[in-house]
Amino acid sequence: MSWAFLRDLLSGVNKYSTGIGRIWVAVVFMFRLLVYVAAAENIWKHEHDEFQCNIKQPGCENVCFDHFFPVSHIRLWALQLIMVSTPSLLVVFHVAYRENREKQHNQKLYRNPGNIDGGLLCTYLISLILKTGLEIVFLVLFYKLYNGFKIPHLVKCDIKPCPNTVDCYISKPTEKMIFLYFLVATSCLCIVLNLSELSYLIFKYSIKCYLKRYMKKQQ
Repeated sequence: MSWAFLRDLLSGVNKYSTGIGRIWVAVVFMFRLLVYVAAAENIWKHEHDEFQCNIKQPGCENVCFDHFFPVSHIRLWALQLIMVSTPSLLVVFHVAYRENREKQHNQKLYRNPGNIDGGLLCTYLISLILKTGLEIVFLVLFYKLYNGFKIPHLVKCDIKPCPNTVDCYISKPTEKMIFLYFLVATSCLCIVLNLSELSYLIFKYSIKCYLKRYMKKQQ
């Protein structure tokens, strides 16, 4: 899978972000995307082939694997990366709309098309809310699908066509557990960063509006 489009998207968003937003971009790019591409993808690469049960009943291993891993961790992680980065497109599209509008009118309509104010501020806040919501949704989804943030060494399966309760072993459970904890930690960090940036922007522009009203009253 090529991640160039996601890298370009994050690079574009970085131009219009606040300081906290740039930290978020760095966390997503350095501690999530690169870790995924460089290490995590290889660990889960042959997870189905390395899933072994102590019985050779045809179909038993496949059914048990599907029961305990309805969606691959690594594919769900990839989907999460894409989904939480997509709301940033709203900001990029809004800035592009501003720049295109200036070209059509052949005059300066905005002080700086990339400044976070007015309609762009609303778009930026919506993107932050969406990113935070998606992060939380995926954390809950991980927890529900796998009965917690853990990878057991051994699972017991009694689903047909298995003739009885069989023991199934997961390959490299400790290594996978470390990356799963890393995933959860970085997701929580991104949630904190998004909420911090959201609070910062709301506070900043609330103060700005208050000062404007105060100055008008003074005049």
